Amino acid sequence: MPNAVLLLSGGLDSTTLLAYARREGFDVHAMTFRYGQRHATEIEAARRVAAAYDVRDHVIVDIDLRTFGGSALTSDVAVPKDRDAAAMSSEGIPITYVPARNTIFLSFALAWAEVLGTGDIFIGVNALDYSGYPDCRPEYVAAYERMANLATRGGVEGTSPVQIRTPLLHLTKGQIIRMGLDLGVDYSITQSCYDPDPSGAACGRCDACQLRLRGFAEAGARDPAPYI
Repeated sequence: MPNAVLLLSGGLDSTTLLAYARREGFDVHAMTFRYGQRHATEIEAARRVAAAYDVRDHVIVDIDLRTFGGSALTSDVAVPKDRDAAAMSSEGIPITYVPARNTIFLSFALAWAEVLGTGDIFIGVNALDYSGYPDCRPEYVAAYERMANLATRGGVEGTSPVQIRTPLLHLTKGQIIRMGLDLGVDYSITQSCYDPDPSGAACGRCDACQLRLRGFAEAGARDPAPYI
């Protein structure tokens, strides 16, 4: 099976992505980041997911984006709650955006992919049901892929050209969930909430929770994850 590096947060999207990559025949090397986010429950979720899918390797990379702050996820700024769909789409880039996060994460994944001798990198970005993050857009993914092929030995020599694989990019949250259910994903082991309680139960009110719950409703399914 071909090697691939997959960015695994333990959330709904990256778990669906992992199930998809395994079905497509990739030997997955999963990468999770402990980046100074306000809670550790997503790290535990990523561990559960990686174990459930018996990935070849699962590395947890420590970096501290609290050094810069600039986001409700890496500082003491409050996480927005109870925003409706209109507010999410009209109020600009929210404070939960972590500056340059996907660029940083993809750079680590790119380095590991080079060591593994592969150019296949999976990331669960989505350009439809998301919170307006600039590093989730198709233009960003295409630009990063072009850069990566200029910046790596495999890209320059043509031995392992980089392909940033984003099968969820143009799907709604409901479509992603239906895909995952068809792949047998157990969403009870995933964590999407920006502000869970100490037990890991989701708040049900942040943008991530609302998008997730809306997606399950669209898919005609019940979210099995615990909520406050």
